[in-house]
Amino acid sequence: MPTASDLAQRQLDAYNARDLEAFVACYHPQVEVRDFPADTLRFQGHAELRARYGPLFERPALHAHLVSRTSQGSVVIDEERVEGLRDGEDVSAVAIYEVEGELIRRVWFVREREA
Repeated sequence: MPTASDLAQRQLDAYNARDLEAFVACYHPQVEVRDFPADTLRFQGHAELRARYGPLFERPALHAHLVSRTSQGSVVIDEERVEGLRDGEDVSAVAIYEVEGELIRRVWFVREREA
């Protein structure tokens, strides 16, 4: 059985390959994507995951560089630097993945707070 870190890496590899089906296959059919720390639900499920990431994967410059990863049991925290989201600007991202079985069940994205 793959570890939570293995699964986080598999979805990152699919993201960087811009392979939508391989990316979606890493997630539970009812995956919840939330903001942290507010825990606001942004979207849920495979259909919404495809709708959000499909257009993103059409960007040829899209690439996420893993800066650091830590894991504890079923939770993985990735810090990434993402190219190709905004023209000429890299974006810092932190994602917290919660794994159930062999799929990512929940994701929280840490958003920058406005000053």
